[in-house]
Amino acid sequence: MSDDPIFAGPSIRRLRKRERLTQAAMASRLSISPSYLNLIERNQRPLTARVIMQLVGEFEFDPRSLQQDASIGGLDGLTRRLADERFADLAIDREEIDEFLSASPQVAAAFARLYDQSGPERAPKDDVLTESRREIEKWQNHFADLDHAAEELADELRLSRGDMATALAERLREKHQLSVRILPSDVMPDAIRRLDLHARQVQLSEMLRPESRAFQLALQTAEIEQSIELSNLAGGASFKDEASRHLFERHLSGYFAAALIMPYGRFLRACRSTGYDVPVLQRRFGVSFEQVAHRLTTLQRVGQRGLPFFMARLDRAGQFSKRFSGASQVSFINSEHACPLWVATRAFVRPGELITQTVEFEGAGSGPSTWFTMASTVNAGGTASSARFAVVLGVDATLSSDLAQARGISAMTEPMATIGSGCANCYIAACRQRSLPPQGRKLQFDKIIRSTTPFDFGGVSQEV
Repeated sequence: MSDDPIFAGPSIRRLRKRERLTQAAMASRLSISPSYLNLIERNQRPLTARVIMQLVGEFEFDPRSLQQDASIGGLDGLTRRLADERFADLAIDREEIDEFLSASPQVAAAFARLYDQSGPERAPKDDVLTESRREIEKWQNHFADLDHAAEELADELRLSRGDMATALAERLREKHQLSVRILPSDVMPDAIRRLDLHARQVQLSEMLRPESRAFQLALQTAEIEQSIELSNLAGGASFKDEASRHLFERHLSGYFAAALIMPYGRFLRACRSTGYDVPVLQRRFGVSFEQVAHRLTTLQRVGQRGLPFFMARLDRAGQFSKRFSGASQVSFINSEHACPLWVATRAFVRPGELITQTVEFEGAGSGPSTWFTMASTVNAGGTASSARFAVVLGVDATLSSDLAQARGISAMTEPMATIGSGCANCYIAACRQRSLPPQGRKLQFDKIIRSTTPFDFGGVSQEV
């Protein structure tokens, strides 16, 4: 049995309650500390192979039961379903959902099945992007085996603050007899990298920025040297569509490439010593803002955890093209569109500048939560392309006091922006920026008073 990150807190809590044990008593029988068991039950630590074997040995425990929660996406999957606008008036918070899943897992699974089969106009989108992202979030975007393999290779190459692209090019030349060639944009007008096995070349576009050039070489190294591991990880997931598997495998390749350029231990030490100072991390590791943002969502190694960041990438229309929750438990990046009041939209007005914003999120089924967020624009493909996106990093505001970018900002005293999940799924009544009425709410009209907001609404519509 491998040490794959299995997060099964509700299952372990149910087992403990069935056995009528305190956390201290159960921890003693599992030969772990009560605090570690508490973290497992709260899904803050995964089950290791050793703990699972202890469970099998000490209790009448079937490891297959761990898949009950996973089949509906666990707590996050159930939370997403109950965030539907049809349940907005119930104000169900995450704690209630956790209690529901813990106390009645089969009923929760029945609800999830009915919800998912309630018709195409109501069921959540299950396209290839959604399916691939669901698998990434199941792992909380942390793949321990890939991290360890990348660290070993980084040590072998002795990648440091020097020229990473040169080190990687030498690796490809010496181990795989592949030379690196930079080609003019008119020769590669529609590609940024190409593997030419006939000429034994890795060909890169001259339009790539230096940090993107190194990343593409790391990607090529991952696809050659880690192909079996990447294929096994992707093959272990149950995808309905082959395209979803390919997307997931592509994500894993990028994960390894980032872990190679930013090895886990050295990167985490740099984060802690600099207060997660993003510009400093960019310079120290020779990477882009987007690459740092990706890497910050992956720091979930047992015993060496970083802050639980989330990351998202949006276009000018507020549509998400990337979103990684990591261990943050964020919910407002799950909508189709971003709130126009969020820092992501302001980033386009100040391109290339790192800007910050503390926000309070109010959403159906989650209750308000406060986040420290920072955003900057990036160009598509790591080139000087005219296509531009905004990349946003965020962390629970209560954890942000030591961040370099948050110094001088107090989440308790500074004014915060209140944001929602895009207008159609937002129920904040006094928002003047609203473009659409919220779904499932009854519009109200007053011929005597015209309010400052474009739409007035009350409770849940009877038509829903």
